[in-house]
Amino acid sequence: MMPFIVFGLIYGSFRFYPNYQFNDIDMAPIYNLEKELFGIGEWPARLTPNEWFAEHHCAIADVAAGAFYLLWVPLPVCFGLYLFFTNRHRECFRFASCFLFVNLIGFIGYYLHPAAPPWYVARYGFEPIFNTGGDVAGLGRFDELIGIPVFHSIYVNNSNVFAAVPSLHAAYCPVALYYAIRCRSRMWVGVLAVWSVGIWWTAVYSGHHYVVDVLLGILTCVVGVLLFEYFGRNVKFCRRCFEGYVKML
Repeated sequence: MMPFIVFGLIYGSFRFYPNYQFNDIDMAPIYNLEKELFGIGEWPARLTPNEWFAEHHCAIADVAAGAFYLLWVPLPVCFGLYLFFTNRHRECFRFASCFLFVNLIGFIGYYLHPAAPPWYVARYGFEPIFNTGGDVAGLGRFDELIGIPVFHSIYVNNSNVFAAVPSLHAAYCPVALYYAIRCRSRMWVGVLAVWSVGIWWTAVYSGHHYVVDVLLGILTCVVGVLLFEYFGRNVKFCRRCFEGYVKML
């Protein structure tokens, strides 16, 4: 579980070193790109998918979105525990290490290209307001339906507001899916495949990410897995470190 613990510590440290102190925040350019590539309707009334969903939503979709987003991290962690408790320690550590590696690539993206999420633009426009708190955006409808502030309690202390690119929400389940396929676990392949697509849709439906963010998140996953597997198999130092750690488990 050490890679997951390291992930949590790094993510929590962002509040001390916010990415907007390192580079300018992308607000209007990514919004305009989204509208150009994936916009709905004709100009000048063209809407981004997030804006369209903000006007066209229903209770069933809100419940589904909440269910998908609640498990964006717990589901991969549960998959790791499944590998561990079925005595697949090598696969467990390989998956957990790759999960951390993909996150590190995404974190670098956060600092190279800070970007505002759709809900921020909808609420505040294109002017940067530093130290802005998180927002549940469309997921607030899930809280209202069940009468419990689930997502409000999660996002109110979000220290990563301007970290929309790439969408790591879109990357986590696909990483686990790759290793579920390697392990030939049909149950987990099915669950993770459905959840991957569900989270991609929810990210846009809820106003937390643009389609562009999601695609870049998927690309981060693909690049991260390919690089991790290449170094793990072909670089002697990396291979020896991995084997040495597995022997201690």
